[in-house]
Amino acid sequence: MKTQLITIDPEIHSGTPVFAGTRVPVKTLFDHLEAGDSLEVFLDDFPSVSRELAVAVLEETRTAHPPGCASCLTRIFLAVLRHCWSDTTPAN
Repeated sequence: MKTQLITIDPEIHSGTPVFAGTRVPVKTLFDHLEAGDSLEVFLDDFPSVSRELAVAVLEETRTAHPPGCASCLTRIFLAVLRHCWSDTTPAN
């Protein structure tokens, strides 16, 4: 079973995808990066998100989206779907 990277809970930010174990929306990381901030700036701004967790989400997103997919929200959505689907797919 994969480590949970993202949590979707209606009680946390009305179901907005957040980093597991935090209340930090995943979109916030992409907003920082798209604004030109480094990962270090994001981690300084949100110390409840570990470097390992942020990097794992970025890796999951990188492998989840199709080539040419430029939309941040699409990348996040695809990463969340892929991660959640892999947690519920029965092992062979």
